[in-house]
Amino acid sequence: MSCTSCSSSIDGLPLGCKNNGACASGSCDKMNVFDWLANMSLPNGQKPFDIAEIRFKNGRKGFYRNTKELQICIGDVVAVESSPGHDIGVVSLTGELVKVQMRKKKVASTSEDILQIYRKASEKDIEIWTAARNKEKEVQRKSRLIISRLGLKMKLSDVEFQGDGNKATFYYTADDRVDFRQLIRELAGTFSLRVEMKQVGLRQEAARLGGIGSCGRELCCSTWLTDFRSVSTSAARYQQLSLNPQKLAGQCGKLKCCLNYELDSYMDALKSFPKTNVWLQTEKGPAIFQKMDIFQGWVWYAYKENPVHWHKLTVEQTNQIIEVNKKNSKAGSLEEYALELEFEVTETSNFTDVVGQDSLTRFDKPKFKKKKRSNNNRNRNFKGNKKNLQKKNN
Repeated sequence: MSCTSCSSSIDGLPLGCKNNGACASGSCDKMNVFDWLANMSLPNGQKPFDIAEIRFKNGRKGFYRNTKELQICIGDVVAVESSPGHDIGVVSLTGELVKVQMRKKKVASTSEDILQIYRKASEKDIEIWTAARNKEKEVQRKSRLIISRLGLKMKLSDVEFQGDGNKATFYYTADDRVDFRQLIRELAGTFSLRVEMKQVGLRQEAARLGGIGSCGRELCCSTWLTDFRSVSTSAARYQQLSLNPQKLAGQCGKLKCCLNYELDSYMDALKSFPKTNVWLQTEKGPAIFQKMDIFQGWVWYAYKENPVHWHKLTVEQTNQIIEVNKKNSKAGSLEEYALELEFEVTETSNFTDVVGQDSLTRFDKPKFKKKKRSNNNRNRNFKGNKKNLQKKNN
């Protein structure tokens, strides 16, 4: 949760973090990890873990070894080793939880590929880093013009500068292999830096750029989802969803990752349901499956000769008919099983009219206005009153 969306107190401190106005996770960055071991001390004689997790642009993270035993904590800006030069990143996790993250991403702590942390970033390092980050949008715009001029079938999605400003990584997506040797020469000559081209998938592109899903929330891949599992159309079939590509596709154009979230629940519920390709043999003819309601436990069948008229049965009744058919005998008609279903109709309680609010047309009643007296009646009354006054005076 971002601090800008947290509710604030009278003093202006965010209340959503529940940590006296400070983020409990260290910061409100994307894919952050809460260090729940931060307040716990290590056993006597044990040194702290010498590897830290460093976060870069758009949730890109890496593990770096603290060989110089620097006193770093979450949120510190550090300069780390890169190839070539150095890069600038933010410490996202330290301590024993780094071991868990390395085990999750299958990175060995004894690996020689783990680079080292040089130092804490100075003001000059941060100024160069900020200036390089500010040039990314303009470089991306000009690079797209060069790609279109060369006629390459690729989409440049993002540009990331290195912390020292001497190297830039260009992230792109393409359906086929692209020969970008001429592109690299033109980019290096135009911007005077080292160029690295990196191809990413459509899901990784959506995770880097972010966005709002059809549910109204931020994309799962750009907030908390770290691994991309394959999603097949069978997941939609098991959940009785219509195979509409526009409804099932996410921002990346692939099938939505959330189709896998409830798939296990549907698979468990479908274990008691009969197969949809099994026909029910009855005395009135074979019956064909039409549809089902998984969580209500209802199945609809219709006779082959009359597919328009459907009959609703329970899963138990359907399995009972199938067991009868396995004994080479036909069951009764579907109407007999449908009549056995007794649905209790709850009596609707009559609303007692207390203040006259039960009528839906109570506001439609016309308001009767008082009739205005015409001028003739006024004149007659005035003349009559005048005559009476004259008689009294005489």
